[in-house]
Amino acid sequence: MNWEQLLSLKRQGDTSKRLRIEQDDTRLGFEVDYDRIIFSAAFRSLQDKTQVIPLSKTDFVHTRLTHSLEVSVVGRSLGRLVGKKIIEKYPHLQEVHGYQMNDFGAIVAAASLAHDIGNPPFGHSGEKAIGEYFSIGKGKKYKEQLSSKEWQDLIDFEGNANGFTVLTGSRPGIEGGLRISYATLGAFMKYPKESLPKKPTRNIADKKYGFFQIDKPFFQEVADDMGLIPNKTGNDIGYERHPLAYLVEAADDICYTIIDFEDGINLGLVSEDFALEYLIKLVKDSIDTSKYKSLETKEDRISYLRALAIGSLISDAVKVFTENEEAILAGKFPFALMDKSKYKAQMDDIIKISVNNIYQSREVVEKEIVGYQIIQTLLDTFITAYDNKYNDNASNYDALILKLLPEKHHLEKENLYERLLHICHYISLLTDGNALELFETIKGRKKE
Repeated sequence: MNWEQLLSLKRQGDTSKRLRIEQDDTRLGFEVDYDRIIFSAAFRSLQDKTQVIPLSKTDFVHTRLTHSLEVSVVGRSLGRLVGKKIIEKYPHLQEVHGYQMNDFGAIVAAASLAHDIGNPPFGHSGEKAIGEYFSIGKGKKYKEQLSSKEWQDLIDFEGNANGFTVLTGSRPGIEGGLRISYATLGAFMKYPKESLPKKPTRNIADKKYGFFQIDKPFFQEVADDMGLIPNKTGNDIGYERHPLAYLVEAADDICYTIIDFEDGINLGLVSEDFALEYLIKLVKDSIDTSKYKSLETKEDRISYLRALAIGSLISDAVKVFTENEEAILAGKFPFALMDKSKYKAQMDDIIKISVNNIYQSREVVEKEIVGYQIIQTLLDTFITAYDNKYNDNASNYDALILKLLPEKHHLEKENLYERLLHICHYISLLTDGNALELFETIKGRKKE
């Protein structure tokens, strides 16, 4: 892979090349990506989607929106720091093509902003609820009518693949979705493969999948245009990662490790003593002890440690990336950056505490159970109505249910796979609150 191709400003539908040296620096294409994402309806919906504590209205707790903004900030720092090293190593990128170190920051920031844009309501249990509706629920009856890869898309419903649809999916009058630059799409594509074969290797790029069958042609176009390295044979599609996807993943890993831990401490689910014990290992080289001791509230003390910890992890991630940049370009770095961090043991310890005290807390478990019921009920109700309409045997109830679909989702889909995926996509874009309200309406319990 080479940086000139990887930093492509091309957008879906372009008929001519976009050159960096001809860009208006006051309205850089990569920054346009960020703007388009932040003004999108799908991004706004993240303000009422669960990060860790589902349906929680506690001030301390992060939503998907606040988490995404924080990941974007960390991603921008990672991108700029790496960009500075890349420009120094390959000066022709700046001298001939006009690329700047901040371009890298803009790309990683935009991709990081979008990294959760396809996640369903109620946290990761939302993905599982959709998948299990098909694998062991009422949707199992559709299996024989679908190809193996179409079926895998549904039983292993993946927020990353759904995010690619959000960013690129066309509908009448809106060709190419948000029309994001190929470079930003490449950085967004953490798992550049289809749903089968499932986890064929230990390569981090094969851990999950990154596109639905419906999006395969355009996904391949983006990957091939940027020169991503194919790593599958026969009829299977998969690629080595875009190098900047490693930075998006690192930004997410840093934020959820440290900030979820901070949430747990502020909620009282994790003792402050744990914070000092675990975070101090990340900040021992940068902490100002006198300043720390002058902070009077738990929240301020934890905030100070969190900021220093994130700084330490950013610096280390940049070091790992730059030391392995040539292997990454060659498609020979099958690890997450933070897996090679000198702080990996400390991060693992923090995650273990978070799993035991936060992710598996009674409040989280109870709300995830509610989320399962809501999502599976909505799926069954809307899929039944949508499919009955296609087969000309819709009841009056089905017709009423379909009136609840927003206008942009009133699309004719001839193919069963596309109909099923269309409803999954609609459900996935609901906020926690929207989903709960629809569920109460369908159950006849909505309060006026």
